[in-house]
Amino acid sequence: MPKVSYSLPDGTVHDVDVPCGQSVMDGSVRNNLPGIVAECGGSCSCATCHVFVEDGQSFFDEPTDEERELLEFADGVRPDSRLSCQLILTDDCQGVRVTVPDTNG
Repeated sequence: MPKVSYSLPDGTVHDVDVPCGQSVMDGSVRNNLPGIVAECGGSCSCATCHVFVEDGQSFFDEPTDEERELLEFADGVRPDSRLSCQLILTDDCQGVRVTVPDTNG
C-alpha cells in the first residue's frame, strides 16, 4: 500500500497508508487531516483539494485540461500544483510527498 506524506499548513507532517486506486485527496479526507477541503467530493470541479506535489509528480498522469483550467483560479498556484482528487495512487507511488497550501477553501 502506498504511503503518502502530507505536509500541512500548520507545519505538521502526517504519513498515511492509502490504498491503490484511491486518490491523495481520499487519503487526507478519510484520515481527517485539515487543509484539503474537497468540497466537490473528488469530481474535479472546485479546486479545494489543491496541493503541491513534491518528489512524485512523475508517479501521476499529466493534468487534464479540466484540471489545468481549475488550477488557473486557485490561490497560490505554482508549477508543481495539482488537484489531489486527480492523483490516483498505484503500487508505483511509494514515497509520494505533498504539501497542502494554506489557501484551500
